[in-house]
Amino acid sequence: MKVDAVVLAGAPNTGQLQEVRGEKWEAEIPISGKPMVNYVIEALQSSSRVGEIVVVAPAEIKDVLAPHIRWVEAGSSLTENIFRAMDVLDKKNNVLFVTSDVPFIHAEVIDDFVSRCGELQGEIFYPITSKEATEKMYPETTRTYFTLKEGSFTGGNILLAAPQAVVNSRWVMDEVISRRKKPWKIIRMLGFFFILKFLTKQLSLRELEQRASELLGHSGVLIISPYPELSNDVDKPSDLQLAEKTIAAVQDKEA
Repeated sequence: MKVDAVVLAGAPNTGQLQEVRGEKWEAEIPISGKPMVNYVIEALQSSSRVGEIVVVAPAEIKDVLAPHIRWVEAGSSLTENIFRAMDVLDKKNNVLFVTSDVPFIHAEVIDDFVSRCGELQGEIFYPITSKEATEKMYPETTRTYFTLKEGSFTGGNILLAAPQAVVNSRWVMDEVISRRKKPWKIIRMLGFFFILKFLTKQLSLRELEQRASELLGHSGVLIISPYPELSNDVDKPSDLQLAEKTIAAVQDKEA
């Protein structure tokens, strides 16, 4: 299965990262001398599963983006940026949405996720990684986890969807995106019965998929990925420090 990709790189540097970096946009913050967004772009360019790549970013950082990609000027919100990208795609392939703050991602991670999605029936695919796998690879990081019947997980920073599912699910996307950093607020959208099961740690992955599919009006599938790189974003100084350390070590090994 071949997919098109959208890199969402329009977030202003107004969070915790501004304490240590003065760049206006998160995507342009350098890690080992390279803008953070370019690690994501280069991973997509190296993937055997990705066709066209569209980067939604502010005009000020257009010139620092990796070459040979299609640029679309960012709007005022994440949801708006998603639809600006959809407007320039031909909508023949499923679309892989990736945030610009996951510099650990690489082609193998992307290929594995898209391959897993291709083996299942669905219209919207979202990866989660286990707490155990995440803490094993990144013991220094602190992530937000949610507990289901099958274990504790953290959400990924990518999503694969059929074009029509994206177009038809805008109102839900607005809600989910506004609450994305607080899993409890997303769980509240599911209804009382599901909240109760979640609180007692009896809510299963399958039940969560079925309820999400009902809300979206399209079949949703949760993919348990063995790659914590999907979930380990850079949104605070300690994350940036870890990224610098990890990527520098990889570069030294490759030199």
